[in-house]
Amino acid sequence: MTTYRFIKVSRVGDVVTVTLNRPDRLNALTPAMFGEMGAAVDAALIEGARALVLTGEGRFFCSGADIAPDGAGYEGLPEDLGALLDEHYHPFMRKLAALEIPVVSALNGPCAGAGLSVALAGDIVVMGQSAYLLLAFVNIGLVPDAGATWLVARSAGRARALEMALLGEKMGAAEARAAGLVTRVVADEMVLTEAQRLAVRLAEGPTKAIGMIRRQVVQALETDFNAMLEIERANQSRAGRSADFAEAIRSFSEKRKPQFSGC
Repeated sequence: MTTYRFIKVSRVGDVVTVTLNRPDRLNALTPAMFGEMGAAVDAALIEGARALVLTGEGRFFCSGADIAPDGAGYEGLPEDLGALLDEHYHPFMRKLAALEIPVVSALNGPCAGAGLSVALAGDIVVMGQSAYLLLAFVNIGLVPDAGATWLVARSAGRARALEMALLGEKMGAAEARAAGLVTRVVADEMVLTEAQRLAVRLAEGPTKAIGMIRRQVVQALETDFNAMLEIERANQSRAGRSADFAEAIRSFSEKRKPQFSGC
């Protein structure tokens, strides 16, 4: 497995865990880090992974973009932040959105700025009790980016999104779950264990159907009812011809648990 400088990658069975690994900088994001994360996801797909876990090393999941030079080659933010998004942030976020496999985020600690975007891109988000979410952009004169506006507004609604974005205040784990931003809240020490347990369950599932489900839900947020019926019909035709559906029918008649291959 490839060795990276700013992330760690591990694999157990069909689950690949990608860990942001700049704990001395609170896992703050840089272009090089996005490059490594993208490469790790590509490698996981090539190697046949069926679920992905995203987490952070140390006490933060991610503090957002690294806004200051680190004295080790990173020069801080460029003058044109739009170009930075185009070249580094957006390709990774689009890659996550287009994945055919599920993503579980394990928020081991606070999550701010663009780090919140990365975290909430997960299909299932597991958050530690002492962690918090923070749309910190307004505090430094910027606007939410990397998809944060869409992810928060679609999940929590207009009023909550505006409150978070305009006031730039921390949101605790219980409130984040109540707002619909995260899926589960667990004890801090159980975050990664719970996320990986869920990822294993997903990896053992009908991978083709899961991939279509994650895209279907996104499409449902932007599609009218009649158009959504057609999308569901097309996907169901594909799913109904899959080996996993055939296995589900066999296992039902044989009164056993299905053994999905992901095909």
